[in-house]
Amino acid sequence: MVLRYGSVCSGIEAVSVAWQGMGFEPAWFSEIEPFPCSVLAHHYPSVPNYGDMTTLPERILSGEIEAPDILVGGTPCQAFSVAGLRKSLEDNRGNLTLVFVRILNAINTIRRKLGKPDAILLWENVPGVLSTRDNAFGCFLAALLGESKELVPTGGRWTGVGIVRSGECEIAWRILDAQYFGVPQRRRRVFLVAGSRNRRITERLFEQPGESRNLGQGRKKGEESSAFIESSFGTYRESDVGGTVKRTGGALSGGSETLLISKIGATLNTEWGVNSDQICNGNCVINYPKVRKLTPVECERLQGFPDNYTRIPWRNKTAEQCPDTPRYMAIGNSMAVPVMRWIGSRIK
Repeated sequence: MVLRYGSVCSGIEAVSVAWQGMGFEPAWFSEIEPFPCSVLAHHYPSVPNYGDMTTLPERILSGEIEAPDILVGGTPCQAFSVAGLRKSLEDNRGNLTLVFVRILNAINTIRRKLGKPDAILLWENVPGVLSTRDNAFGCFLAALLGESKELVPTGGRWTGVGIVRSGECEIAWRILDAQYFGVPQRRRRVFLVAGSRNRRITERLFEQPGESRNLGQGRKKGEESSAFIESSFGTYRESDVGGTVKRTGGALSGGSETLLISKIGATLNTEWGVNSDQICNGNCVINYPKVRKLTPVECERLQGFPDNYTRIPWRNKTAEQCPDTPRYMAIGNSMAVPVMRWIGSRIK
């Protein structure tokens, strides 16, 4: 059985990379940013990109757009991220989360008319969505359940793992960190799955008794290798590739700065690689005695993409001439492929 999915806020399609060869097919994408749109057109020329996600509900209800088996996407995180302004639902980007629900409702309306089961929803966002002052996550859960009032967490705050149910719908969420899935990047994200209660939704995110993998113990405390290097290079213990560099004082060229180097990289974001200062406070390669920031290919690897996945013909330039800046931004805004592959295998 082949499961077809619709992807919103598709970006460069970590989902399609993750689910390739697993019995899934993309029915359509929804992306508006120029460079990611070009990446999609380059890799998936036969899959329609319907652009603005706010137009999708009516187009699905009219029959213009397919109502697929799965709806997947990571609505913009800037409204919820600690790196953003945290305006939450006051930000138009945050409100796209509620548009996401309307798309799901439109899909299910059509599927019920056709005698098909409700679609499964898979949603990803930053952990900051769990702690907004306007209870954005509670509003999202209520909308998914069809409740008229926002849900309020027991104890006053949403935890990083949970389940809520209504008579027909079940929702499960869990914070997963990409570093436990085979990529050396700290990337904690909330993953939420929703669907009919007879779909056993909780099993998509939670291991059952007898399963061998315990994600919480994927890497033992203290297992990562770390070293200290001083910019005066008076002392040096160990070099590292693709690690996190944190400065503890001084200037990069000064004689008193100490850098902590870790084999597990920091979280990539949309601004990574654009600002030259990131060479001091982001992911770097240490090749004693020099320090450099990661290349786009190395960033692709941190997210689990194939090498040069984002090196495409762009604005009258060949793939070999593709600039680095849009590649860094698109990669940083994407999902970690191995995490999506793990969830996809459980949905299948």
